[in-house]
Amino acid sequence: MISFVLRRLVQMIPVILIGSLLIWAMLLGVPGGPVAAMLGENASAEQILAKEIELGLDQPILIQYFHWLMGALRGDFGLSVYSKVPVMELILGRLPATAQLAFVAMTLSVLIGIPIAVLSAMNPGSKVDRILSGWSALALGIPTFWMGILLILLFAVNLRWLPSASQFIPIWVDPIGALRSLAMPAVTLGLYVSGVLARFLRASLITEMRSDYVRTARSKGLPESRIMLGHILPNALLPFITIVALMLAGFLGGAVVTESVFTYPGIGRLLVSAIETRDYPLVQGCIMIILVLFVVVNLLVDILYAYIDPRIEY
Repeated sequence: MISFVLRRLVQMIPVILIGSLLIWAMLLGVPGGPVAAMLGENASAEQILAKEIELGLDQPILIQYFHWLMGALRGDFGLSVYSKVPVMELILGRLPATAQLAFVAMTLSVLIGIPIAVLSAMNPGSKVDRILSGWSALALGIPTFWMGILLILLFAVNLRWLPSASQFIPIWVDPIGALRSLAMPAVTLGLYVSGVLARFLRASLITEMRSDYVRTARSKGLPESRIMLGHILPNALLPFITIVALMLAGFLGGAVVTESVFTYPGIGRLLVSAIETRDYPLVQGCIMIILVLFVVVNLLVDILYAYIDPRIEY
């Protein structure tokens, strides 16, 4: 197990290096150059040259990348062009908000998705199965931005139960205020992801239900609910956990559309603001942090597999 973890850590290095190279290369792909985009169309040649020297863009390309990579490894992505604040400070300031939204939305999606998948798999082809499968398809088919707008119109504009603009309130400081602020963005994300989870878990459960050990358990007279919860469900969790981890990593990287609709102060909205203001150091920092989060979550999932299914070989 330890050798597997060490091997996966070593495998993370080229992934992060290649990702960092692509992220840094975004600057070279900006039409007219990044400095011209930052300063605007009316910038003089002297202003552009001075800014290039300030950012180190007058040096050879490999030297530029090396300096940027060394800074990134230290958590130093430079200063935000727009706010003049260190990029890492801005990202760390938004990360707790995104993490709180991610965990609440993921908890909601799991609490909805698992019962739907179990009920649907236990009654394949029945009316219940068709209704629940239709609900999953509906949850997948409605765009998150449209769902968010509908929730705002209903609960914020018409009923006036919830605030239309969500803000970050630490749940350990004010649980009621935090849940009120998180309710609509968490439901928007949770409903969509619950459809994804229910569909994947249902397919996995039905596959497991055709296995020999299930027929053996039924021949012993075990109740169907005990067979499902004690035997089938644990064996069907591998693909389910993979999807949960990928969705959670995506949420931690910032649910861009949902955070923008509800003006929620997370990493996704920070990234959108950085793109709008052409704040390229901040854009690079946000995407690099998102990349690292995805890689780390995938590593944790691989390690978790060992505790769920000992048959997996490393």
